[in-house]
Amino acid sequence: MRVELDAIDLKILRELQADGRMTNVELAQRVGISAPPCLRRVRKLDEAGVIKGYHALLNAPALGFDLVAFCMVGLKHQSEADLKAFAAATTAWPLVRQAWMVSGESDFLLHCVSENLTVFQDFVIEVLTANQRVDTVRTMLTIRQVKDIGLVQI
Repeated sequence: MRVELDAIDLKILRELQADGRMTNVELAQRVGISAPPCLRRVRKLDEAGVIKGYHALLNAPALGFDLVAFCMVGLKHQSEADLKAFAAATTAWPLVRQAWMVSGESDFLLHCVSENLTVFQDFVIEVLTANQRVDTVRTMLTIRQVKDIGLVQI
């Protein structure tokens, strides 16, 4: 269900996407309203599920996670039960940071982050292709990230 947002709500969301750490007072100043109604609006956006959460964006290479790869996974069968079971399995795999069910030649697209190529290869061979529902896996190793906005355009 789509939430109705006015111009102030949209300004609040733009500002929070740019800097989720600012105080409510600073946010209120940036969007041109006083702090109490700003806080009420933010809480309303939280409760409506428009704001999914707050978190820090980490620099993966600085933490020793140098490899980013994508895996296109085709399942043996596309029954609802198999799709749900595979989707549930992805939640237990720490290397898989994001997963999408997709249309086309593959059934799932997995965004993976790993310490190195050996760890990633072990995951692909011992976990991913070993999954009973998996038929095909095509991997793509990234060379360099050229854009990282990670935001919804408002």
